[in-house]
Amino acid sequence: MAPPRNVVKIAVQMRDAIPQLIQLDQAKPLAAVLKEVCDAWSLAHSEHYALQFADGHKRYITENNRTEIKNGSILCLSTAADLEAERLLGGLQSGSREGRREALCHLVLLAPDMTFAQEVISRDGLQRLGTIIEDGDDLGEQLSLALKAFLELMEHGVVSWETLSIPFVKKVVNYVNMNLMDASVQPLALRLLESVTLSSPALGQLVKSEVPLDRLLVHLQVMNQQLQTKAMALLTALLQGASPAERKNMLDYLWQRNLRQFIYKNIIHSAAPLGDEMAHHLYVLQALTLGLLEPRMRTPLDPYSQEQREQLQALRQAAFELEGESPGTGLSADRRRSLCAREFRKLGFSNSNPGQDLERVPPGLLALDNMLYFSKQAPSAYSRFVLENSSREDKHECPFARSSIQLTVLLCELLHVGEPCSETAQDFSPMFFGQDHSFHELFCVSIQLLNKTWKEMRATQEDFDKVIQVVREQLARTLALKPSSLELFRTKVNALTYGEVLRLRQTERLHQEGTLAPPILELREKLKPELLGLIRQQRLLRLCEGTLFHKISSRRRQDKLWFCCLSANHKVLQYGDVEEGAGPPTPETLPEQLPVADIRALLTGKDCPHVREKGSGKQNKDLCELAFSVSYDRREEEEYLNFIAPSKREFHLWTDGLSALLGNAMASEQTRQDLEQLLTMETKLRLLELENVPIPEQPPPVPPPPTNFNFCYDCSVAEP
Repeated sequence: MAPPRNVVKIAVQMRDAIPQLIQLDQAKPLAAVLKEVCDAWSLAHSEHYALQFADGHKRYITENNRTEIKNGSILCLSTAADLEAERLLGGLQSGSREGRREALCHLVLLAPDMTFAQEVISRDGLQRLGTIIEDGDDLGEQLSLALKAFLELMEHGVVSWETLSIPFVKKVVNYVNMNLMDASVQPLALRLLESVTLSSPALGQLVKSEVPLDRLLVHLQVMNQQLQTKAMALLTALLQGASPAERKNMLDYLWQRNLRQFIYKNIIHSAAPLGDEMAHHLYVLQALTLGLLEPRMRTPLDPYSQEQREQLQALRQAAFELEGESPGTGLSADRRRSLCAREFRKLGFSNSNPGQDLERVPPGLLALDNMLYFSKQAPSAYSRFVLENSSREDKHECPFARSSIQLTVLLCELLHVGEPCSETAQDFSPMFFGQDHSFHELFCVSIQLLNKTWKEMRATQEDFDKVIQVVREQLARTLALKPSSLELFRTKVNALTYGEVLRLRQTERLHQEGTLAPPILELREKLKPELLGLIRQQRLLRLCEGTLFHKISSRRRQDKLWFCCLSANHKVLQYGDVEEGAGPPTPETLPEQLPVADIRALLTGKDCPHVREKGSGKQNKDLCELAFSVSYDRREEEEYLNFIAPSKREFHLWTDGLSALLGNAMASEQTRQDLEQLLTMETKLRLLELENVPIPEQPPPVPPPPTNFNFCYDCSVAEP
């Protein structure tokens, strides 16, 4: 007879004792279960004991999480959380160095458990750890363990970072600024200061004033990847917390100290692979640097500004310096104004008064900056562009100014200038760190590309928008390749001619559309169920392989990871935390399990509880697109397992796989693309022998049956 649903068969073990195999009734109070377990081992005072999961982080079992105990779980009997917290905190006061070390090691091991953390915090455990950190009697392993335990306890969010004292923060700053320091201490100190900076504006200002940028540059130049990553994390946190003026001054100083060159040579092109966290911080650094262009992008030209009028005249004179309008030529003021207006028209402005063209925001004054930079850094290319097009009389002239204004808008869109930083993105461009003034340099390459494409298309003024669309495609395709240098970008984008763009469009269109003949459509419909089954099988295999997910708090992007996978029999989701720097664990080592049968529904986007909690700001748009949750039953209550996919592709694979497990349709864009690709390939294979044979719109008519069926074939007669 099968046991009731609320009874699970488990093993309970204790050191130096024979394990017990028991049937745990989930309806029975946990205290009663503990009493029975203790009585079996003749242990008095069962209230002094608690049950823990034997694997993983050895989490304490409470009434809230006891439903996670499944058939076959292995538990261990240990000291109750309150007594263990009291014992370990007492050990911190031990006069023995080894005793303090052992207590700190156990604290670090148990601190990730919320139940234990609350007991430690309620007994002033954070203050005791803070005292060890502030005293700094041991600058080696003991300090490292204290910092690690302190960070783990603070990550639970029970205590706000804003409650930290100024002397404590200054002491941690001192560890960052010290020259001779244990290699395990400074990454933890940097991580703590990063959390402080992101969570408390007041303490963030203290960190900014106490940690010199030069000190962070020293940490970045140490060939220790973990130290480099944490130093870059604190640097980007300080930049994000600074005002626009302060941020500009900080970035100018960092560029003067050759940070860009160091990142390009020693981090991006390092022999060691670039970690996800470092890639994210490089993305943030790139976004903040490009963000310095936003004020110019949002500012229209001021017709009363003498400086801006002089810049426009300099732009005109750089192109038409030989058409003497100097005072010595004897031209009247009206004649000179007429000449200037005509030359501004030749320069490609839509109005004789160029200020009217530059009143549009975006790109505002940023377009003028780009044109001036091009005229000064590449004067021969600038003069050739303007004179070549202004002298044409066949209506095929390419307007330089109009093209520059629209191209600046296009580059701002492609590079997301002025947009808030994403919490998860890693999409930085190595080329950005390859030279100074990267945005203006990119414009110089792009404006020459536009002129080249204009000629290839034999465009006229009416084709302006079409040319811009082709240039957008050329730039977007090349930027997606992440070229490592501007020269490589120039080579690749110039190789992507208008004819090549047309060929790629045609190829993609054929792949997407295929043939629309009714017989082919009928064949595709017959193939769909089989191919959808193949896609479903692939999605489930991907879930079985598992994925590392980032833990996202309401405060910042954390570097903690957790792993989730589907069991081989497709009946259980297995998951658990992963140590930093460790690879994906095996399913057998994962402590948590969620039966697929308990899952109620799959939620995505704004329906997810962890997205609703974060609000609806612009910064959470990308988070919303990668978020999904599964709701499941636990003790007749609905709970959620929340995910933030590392990429859009992983989001599609997991939501498809979970939908397949729940018997729902796989409705992602990735499934549509995969199905279309498989259908196209399979259809082409089926029609391989019919190449160049026209397929009729309608099937040929079936001939009438014969008048009689009196016919046969004599197989014994050999053919001549």
